[in-house]
Amino acid sequence: MMHAITRRLPFASTLILGICLVWPGARGDRAFAETVEIPAPPETATTKVETENALPLSDLRTFAEVFGRIKDEYVEGVQDKDLLEGAIRGMLAGLDPHSAYLDNEEFQDLQVGTRGEFGGLGIEVGMEDGFVKVIAPIDDTPAQRAGLQSGDTIVRIDQKPVKGLSLNDAVTLMRGEPGTKIELTIMRSSDERPFDVTLERAVIQVASVRSRTLEPGFGYIRVSHFQARTTEDVLAAVETLKTANDGTLKGLVLDLRNNPGGVLNSAVGVSDAFLTGGLIVYTQGRQEDSKLQFQAGPDDILSGAPIVVLVNGGSASASEIVAGALQDHKRAIVMGNQTFGKGSVQTIVPIDDTSALKLTTARYFTPAGRSIQAQGITPDIALERGEFKPLEAVEVQDLKESDLVRHLEEQTPESAPNEEAEKVSLVAEDFQLAEALNVLKGLTILGRAGTP
Repeated sequence: MMHAITRRLPFASTLILGICLVWPGARGDRAFAETVEIPAPPETATTKVETENALPLSDLRTFAEVFGRIKDEYVEGVQDKDLLEGAIRGMLAGLDPHSAYLDNEEFQDLQVGTRGEFGGLGIEVGMEDGFVKVIAPIDDTPAQRAGLQSGDTIVRIDQKPVKGLSLNDAVTLMRGEPGTKIELTIMRSSDERPFDVTLERAVIQVASVRSRTLEPGFGYIRVSHFQARTTEDVLAAVETLKTANDGTLKGLVLDLRNNPGGVLNSAVGVSDAFLTGGLIVYTQGRQEDSKLQFQAGPDDILSGAPIVVLVNGGSASASEIVAGALQDHKRAIVMGNQTFGKGSVQTIVPIDDTSALKLTTARYFTPAGRSIQAQGITPDIALERGEFKPLEAVEVQDLKESDLVRHLEEQTPESAPNEEAEKVSLVAEDFQLAEALNVLKGLTILGRAGTP
């Protein structure tokens, strides 16, 4: 399988809102404008080029004046470096929630995240109305085990109000030495009172891909993040499932619920694995090098077997790329809830060896030209969260065979599978997954691989 190659290498972020990131192949990847001589225009005219390119001298003078005032008159001495870094962070924070300045520690954390190991609580967060909002808890982490959910709002961290903090400041407070405890105050909905949750920090080792057989011939792959090796791990998982099911799969459930995104190229690779050609995703921005198209190769590792993709409100960015591509190509049925709606691409632009900008440089679009930004992916089949509760045993008054004297006892061969018990177990474990399996089996009976 092949797709379009770009000079940029993607990276994922951790403890930040699910983001598709790309990184220039080397410093200086961006072209700088050359100085050229332009004939002077008439004194009474102002050209459009001059208006767009002229330095805002008046505003720069204001900045210099404010800088000097703070340096000379602030109640405590402030280092020039701290003032300038604060100004840079303020510029980027005023653009959109995903652009940011990365100092040395943040830059290193970003790179560590793509390797699937980092310290903290195992939670993807973003800012909303001045508070920290949970995008998705990561599988098998303190956040998930404590019961945090997509959509939760963190209003206090160790009793310190979050309002007024930047996202980076809030993330710094939540990080710490493994084994130390932290208390988060959570608001789950507007009509409920806030409640406290105590978590123990841990080293988060994330396996982005997990798989198992749901029923003979029907596989399940869970992708929790799109990391650097996710495509290879998905390919390996499919082969493992095939081997466990006599060399073939009748259908596959691809679970992208609470997947906050990550590496763009991995999302492209996973989509490519199930398509036989055509556009996967394209990006558009102001710069020419931000206008990219990714095409699928001719190989479908499932040979056309049907796919059901599970999504929810915690599915963002790269996971929306996969769901959108498979949906537009009618290669899969998308089930679940409306996705998050994160449709922008962030580029890592190194400033020097220790710092970088994370800058929103493009929007991405599905093969059919749909913009996901602030809209998300609408499932083909809406499926709300549900919970299975077996009915309590009730007293039966009618006469049964078992009430007769000397009735024969039931005898079940030890090797016979208890299929009904397995079905009940899956429904009780994950109602949405059980419904996805039912749809997948129906598609197999009809011999259809895609959406209606």
